[in-house]
Amino acid sequence: MSDDSPDLVERRPGGAGAPPPARGVRLPWTAVPEPLRRAVELHLGDRVTEAVTQPGGFSPGVAARLRLAGGGRAFVKAVGPEPNPASPDIHRSEARVAAALPGTVPAPRLLAAFDRDGWVVLLFEDVEGRPPAQPWVPAELDLVLGAVAGLAESLTPAPVAVPYAAERLAEEFRGWRILAADPGGPGALGGGPHAGWARRHLDRLAELEASWGRAAEGGTLAHADLRADNLLLTADGRVYVVDWPWACLAAPWFDLLTMLPSVAMQGGPPPAEIFDRHPVAARADPDAVTAVLAAVTGFFLQRGGLPAPPGLPTLRAFQRAQGRAALAWLRQRTGWR
Repeated sequence: MSDDSPDLVERRPGGAGAPPPARGVRLPWTAVPEPLRRAVELHLGDRVTEAVTQPGGFSPGVAARLRLAGGGRAFVKAVGPEPNPASPDIHRSEARVAAALPGTVPAPRLLAAFDRDGWVVLLFEDVEGRPPAQPWVPAELDLVLGAVAGLAESLTPAPVAVPYAAERLAEEFRGWRILAADPGGPGALGGGPHAGWARRHLDRLAELEASWGRAAEGGTLAHADLRADNLLLTADGRVYVVDWPWACLAAPWFDLLTMLPSVAMQGGPPPAEIFDRHPVAARADPDAVTAVLAAVTGFFLQRGGLPAPPGLPTLRAFQRAQGRAALAWLRQRTGWR
């Protein structure tokens, strides 16, 4: 999952203010070293005449739609060791997963990947689509929720060899345990209508979180980072899912659960209204769902209190806003006073 700026207005579920944007500091296509740009053109068999930067998404590198001299198109993602040294490995993981996804998965096809001198360049087919409208429009949300159900069905059993969620996200999903060990240190809860409740129950939340790995077990290939900025809607009603570096094995309801805090934060319905009536949750064990939700909530809140990573100035505000939406849902599910 994607691992924020003080002047941003945070949106609380049911409150006022625009949600923080999902946006990194993009580099232009010309920032890619010339040998790699030539490699892209050689692979495409044509010269790049235009590169239009796409602002959405948490990456501090290049993300651009390429237009070729002969009218062809492609989409390029590229990142080097600066400004965020963790980003190249994330792109490498995405390349491995994207190369193995079957053609039946609604994701842009990986055309090529280049890894040289610390730079990683991914070349995809260009999908003519746009992210869902913000705030969420009911018809588009219904379309996406249908796609989530379709993904869970078509990706069970998983067609790609990836780690289990407990392994992939072991370091990320320790938020409550970190906060319980140092309640006033980095990652402190801050404000919000449910912060006092969380402080009263820190030890219980840390204990609940500790069981999330087993609770999330399953044989479904989960994207593990579904949000509006990782979705593309096409004019003919299809939904494409992009950015797969965190893919892992999990329960079929894992993607739905991790997506819903962002939906609520971006003007959609409360998570429980969607989750409880969605087909992928029909056979979900309630205790398992609550344990995984606790881990997701702790991740967002603890990480949201840290300094912004290089090149990702809005990430922490985005995480905090998701964390507050998730925390309201978690309090509802536990029933703790």
